[in-house]
Amino acid sequence: MTHHEIPAASPGARLRRLLGTGELIVAPGIFDGLTAHLVRRMGFRAGYLTGAGVAASGFGLPDIGLVGMSEMVDRVTMAAGVLGAVPLIADGDTGYGPPASVARTVRAYERAGVAAIQLEDQAFPKRCGHLPGKELVSAGAYLAKLGAALDARDDMLIVARTDALAVLGVSAAIDRANAYADAGADIVFVEAPRTAGEMTRIGREIAAPKLINIVTGGSTPLLDPAALADLGYSIAIYPTAALLAVAEAATRALRALGGSDAVPLPVAGMEDFFRLVGLDEWSALSEKWPVTSQT
Repeated sequence: MTHHEIPAASPGARLRRLLGTGELIVAPGIFDGLTAHLVRRMGFRAGYLTGAGVAASGFGLPDIGLVGMSEMVDRVTMAAGVLGAVPLIADGDTGYGPPASVARTVRAYERAGVAAIQLEDQAFPKRCGHLPGKELVSAGAYLAKLGAALDARDDMLIVARTDALAVLGVSAAIDRANAYADAGADIVFVEAPRTAGEMTRIGREIAAPKLINIVTGGSTPLLDPAALADLGYSIAIYPTAALLAVAEAATRALRALGGSDAVPLPVAGMEDFFRLVGLDEWSALSEKWPVTSQT
């Protein structure tokens, strides 16, 4: 085999290599081409494609399950292309349907150059993990989706996310995360621990590689990367660090041009942010036309 025939390491292999170093991987949130370029140019070892950021910046929508699979794949493809050799961890929400749909999503993300896809156990339509009102599918229903994802992937890693902590408590969330790891998930992600104590328990009681989500103004304490590494986490994603900063900077710049103060400052948390892109209007529509059984 000549030098030119040697295949480059796959995105998944590059992320596995980083995990193997045992050092915490800091993955800032990417939501457009500019933030993808910044993450690559500033030397981060991985990036995180945030579904919330894509919904807001790409489509003017809050993160309540309104963006579809093909729309996300378009953004994922762009971000992976900009990042180049920097591995991309990408939000896949609930997989956009039943197990067959999850398999299609996984194949599309892997073709796009994603190193790891994140799939969660919320019921559809999902909600941002740091908003109230989340609903779960059963662990069995999620394990079927996870099985389909594992069958469909070639070398891409699967991040299994559970939102059970807010609904069922930390013990149930840990149980689900361990079950997902036992079923073959490469990385597990317990969303929105509320205290350092809960973060410590998750770090101690789950043996698999763990991802922690640090959301500005969210439910989880803002511990520094060294502390997160000490607690046993492998990856820390910061999906809103640039997103909220951009929203606030743009608001200030537009006020300086004579814009009204209709947008409050600071843009402190996710509910404030999602209100900028229509959360109240979409919530009113959902309340007027609630999901009912098909019987």
